[in-house]
Amino acid sequence: MRRLPLLTPEQYSRVAFWALLLLMGIVMTGAGVRLTGSGLGCPDWPKCYGGIAPPLKTHALIEFGNRGLSGLVGIVAAAAGLLAFRRRPFRRDLAVIGLLLPLGVVGQAVLGGFTVRNHLAPGFVMGHYILSMLLLSAAVTLLWRSRHEPGSRPRSTDRLQVWAVRALLPLGAIAIFLGTAATASGPHAGGAGTGDVIDRLEWKGDDTLSWVVSQHAKAAGLLGIVAVAIWLLVRRRGTQPRTLRSMTLLCCLIGAQGAIGVTQYNLKLPSELVWFHVSLAGFIWISILFAVAAAGRLEPRRQPAVDRTEQRQPTRPVAHVG
Repeated sequence: MRRLPLLTPEQYSRVAFWALLLLMGIVMTGAGVRLTGSGLGCPDWPKCYGGIAPPLKTHALIEFGNRGLSGLVGIVAAAAGLLAFRRRPFRRDLAVIGLLLPLGVVGQAVLGGFTVRNHLAPGFVMGHYILSMLLLSAAVTLLWRSRHEPGSRPRSTDRLQVWAVRALLPLGAIAIFLGTAATASGPHAGGAGTGDVIDRLEWKGDDTLSWVVSQHAKAAGLLGIVAVAIWLLVRRRGTQPRTLRSMTLLCCLIGAQGAIGVTQYNLKLPSELVWFHVSLAGFIWISILFAVAAAGRLEPRRQPAVDRTEQRQPTRPVAHVG
């Protein structure tokens, strides 16, 4: 550890930025693997067709290339975790969050192996994407906190605004979860080989896809309506320009996502549009996290001071006899 260089806060913030960027990149390439039907391009793990290098087949090269990029992401994530201990001044919170990144990447690799071994079972594929969103949450937290020293930003007293922005987190999580279910029940199961037999979600039979897409559309529509309402609230109060900028970007991304979603459904889910849709979901999640961070932490409620003189029991005069 001592051989690693000492970093200033600005230098470590750049490391955290690259970690977030590459983690988002692996989400996009992972979606590309599935949508090109290359999920079983390498039918075994960690090797590919029993060898170290993949054969000269398109799907094998795509799948193995994503594994190679995952290795690069793991190196950067490990650097973000280890270099947190070499940042000066040292901050324990950054070290703890930084260590979550390499642990999460290892978890992704193991989960990816189980996904391949179980022939892209929908539960494993959905878990793979959801774990990616959790990793992005840790990376955004690390980047934001690395750019702000403890106590450098005053806490907010606008409880309505802060809690309104925080309400986007569960709404966004529900919309993303239903989106993974829609992909798992759709035509892009991840395998394209003649021998690839891949299960899909089908608890409603042939109507599963239309039902899941309907629920996903309702959740996404609700997220968009709430986001616009919060944007109007933040704009009206005008107390936090950074929050307003974050909400403006979020509303634009949700609007673009809605347009892509409607178009891809009407065009019978072409893989190219589905890739944009899945990738944009990651950027929307990142935007929600940054909006929540920009809204700030709340000032603790202050208890009214109690007048100690009021707590004293009145003394009765002592009567003297005689």
